[in-house]
Amino acid sequence: MGGMLIWGLLVLIALFALGGAGWIFSLPSSPAASALPPITGEETDAMLAALKPPKRKRPLIAIIGVNEGTETTDYLMPYGILRRADVADVMALATRPGPVRLYPALKALPDATIADFDARHPDGADYVIVPAMHRDDDPAVLRWIKGQAGKGAIIIGVCAGAKVVASTGLLDGRRATTHWYYLDEMREKHPAIHYVADRRVVVDRGVATTTGVSASMPMSLTLIEAITGREKAASVARNLGVGHWDVRHASDQFRFTRPFALAVIGNRLAFWNHEELGIQIEPGIDEVSLALVADAWSRTYRSRALTIAPGKIVETRNGMRVVPDRIWANWTGQALTPIGDRKPAEALDHSLREIEARYGRRTADLVAMQLEYPRANRPGS
Repeated sequence: MGGMLIWGLLVLIALFALGGAGWIFSLPSSPAASALPPITGEETDAMLAALKPPKRKRPLIAIIGVNEGTETTDYLMPYGILRRADVADVMALATRPGPVRLYPALKALPDATIADFDARHPDGADYVIVPAMHRDDDPAVLRWIKGQAGKGAIIIGVCAGAKVVASTGLLDGRRATTHWYYLDEMREKHPAIHYVADRRVVVDRGVATTTGVSASMPMSLTLIEAITGREKAASVARNLGVGHWDVRHASDQFRFTRPFALAVIGNRLAFWNHEELGIQIEPGIDEVSLALVADAWSRTYRSRALTIAPGKIVETRNGMRVVPDRIWANWTGQALTPIGDRKPAEALDHSLREIEARYGRRTADLVAMQLEYPRANRPGS
């Protein structure tokens, strides 16, 4: 999601610079105010039943990424949360050997390639999590996802990863959702999909999809609840700093608005104020917090987050190997407040407050809108 969204928004700047700014004033001034819709017990029970492990008592979860560009939080958050929960075997995959370049920040080494995974697990995964990727039609990705679905895996498209799943044809005739920015594009390219509003997670016959970047937190907690029950999911949620995680969502609050467009244009054109900011990482750092902080600070159109560390590879709390951008000894720039022991939900809220203090409320709202994060609440709200 990150790359295409940011490049798409840069088109706004080009139009503005060429004098085509009149259309901006036709945009709504603010999103519609709407209450969160209710979720019935029957709907929740049906969703959890649909997400029960299809094969193994202790399921196998594969998170697929492409080396050329995979969305940071979509890839790292499910990995970190599901490994933290220890209710399944979780593997981060890539299409080829070598690091996965995450967008808009970070670089990580996968656990295996998809070919390695297939050799070790010829019967396939129980769940395949599909993040947003730099392209929706990578042939190797589409072929592998369809093959896993054919072996009985539940496919979960996170954020704009729903567009990747749609490109396989698996969403035709099914109910689905995606990141608000890509909704019209997905519906135009795949008219057989039945869009569902006001839900952060939608499940239909073995395929699940979510709304924006931050939705991978309630999605992961919902999956934990489906695998082992409410008590375990509640324990993990408390550890993450999340009070509740049902799938309510006010879709009308996320849309292209005049303040959003003007914030992108204004921040990008102020090129003399752009910054590179370092995130200090050490062994054992929480990968969910790291992903959220790096993602947020790299979406301001004023700053880019870089990782700085004492060595060439840093292993996170739950085993992800991050390749730092810079070595501490060589870093002379500004560093962000260390993540420390903040819970992941708190780390995101803290970053948004710091972004607001540094660049103003409009920029913090711009970041939250890109993450499809209901800023007044925690990620599970």
